[in-house]
Amino acid sequence: MLTLDRFEEASDLVKQVTNETKLVYSEYLSEQTGNKIYLKPENNQNTGAYKVRGAYYKISTLSEEERSKGLITASAGNHAQGVAFAAQKYGVKATIVMPTTTPLIKVNRTKNYGAEVVLYGDVYDEACEKAYELAAEHGYTFIHPFDDPAVATGQGTIAMEIFKELPLVEYILVPIGGGGLCCGVSTLAKLLNPNIKVIGVEPEGAACMKASLEEGKVVSLPTVSTIADGTAVKTPGEKIFPYIQKNLDDIITVGDDELIVAFLDMVENHKMIVENSGLLTVAALKHLDVKGKRVVSILSGGNMDVITMSSVVQQGLIFRDRIFTVSVLLPDKPGELSHVADVIAKNQGNVIKLDHNQFVSTNRNAQVELQVTMEAFGTDHKNQIVKALKDEGFKPKVVRVKL
Repeated sequence: MLTLDRFEEASDLVKQVTNETKLVYSEYLSEQTGNKIYLKPENNQNTGAYKVRGAYYKISTLSEEERSKGLITASAGNHAQGVAFAAQKYGVKATIVMPTTTPLIKVNRTKNYGAEVVLYGDVYDEACEKAYELAAEHGYTFIHPFDDPAVATGQGTIAMEIFKELPLVEYILVPIGGGGLCCGVSTLAKLLNPNIKVIGVEPEGAACMKASLEEGKVVSLPTVSTIADGTAVKTPGEKIFPYIQKNLDDIITVGDDELIVAFLDMVENHKMIVENSGLLTVAALKHLDVKGKRVVSILSGGNMDVITMSSVVQQGLIFRDRIFTVSVLLPDKPGELSHVADVIAKNQGNVIKLDHNQFVSTNRNAQVELQVTMEAFGTDHKNQIVKALKDEGFKPKVVRVKL
């Protein structure tokens, strides 16, 4: 299935259902990394992610009989929407099993494409088992989200578009969950240029492909824990694993904290909403030990609900010292709180929360605790405010922010 002819066929076919996602040159990320960084914004697809490519191409390879039975799949959200959208285009029924932890935006959008949604399990792997049960019970045709050469071929069309726009590309960074996108992109990239480097990126809390490559065979993680819900997979695909072994040059893992910072980078510098799994390749750029190279970072999706978005923004501001809390001990007498506020104001800190605790000590006349949460311009500004409080004799202590 994973031949140049098939990739060309898929590339022509998926144009019927995909938006043109031209490369975006990132001046900001290029300056940060010393490379020429281009973004492949698959978050701008109709379904909010690249998954529609593999789903549509896979369904195109099915017989009329296979389609008429109805389709079923399991997905944390993006493949769900891809299958639902493609099934709608073909006029066939689709049932999608999604983990109970799937963001609401992904569940609702899947339903909006006409699919029946079944919520089951905490992670993709549990949802997948349920989908297989339902397929056997009702005779549905199962569309695997990643462990299928036809699906991987459809995903690999991204590489074809990258090469057409940037023939001299030297590095491609691709997110990895189960491995379908990585399989398709790395295989086609090596067919087009054997010297190109394709680097996979996984979350530290769900690095099943890295573990499998190190063992030389597919292995399962006992648990996964990551905010990158679209790549929270315990076991990579068996069928596609040999292609990844052959064509992937390396794997980088990134922590959840790095994804939070990457989200702010994309919002502030590119005005893009990219979901946590799609941010893996952005966070990995600083781990790429090269300079002066043409690098494409695939942003795999942008389906993020507003509650998650709000939480990520808050945590990102805290990580960047844009929001911080100091604790100071004060004599319990009039004017002390005003004195602290005056020092903060003179140093352009913006107070957003005060917590005045008179019971921190048994002798409240001697001291009470004041916790001040405030906005700053960053680490240097935060340090300036803390120093100013010290200079006034307050002995401030930076503590955990509680919003």
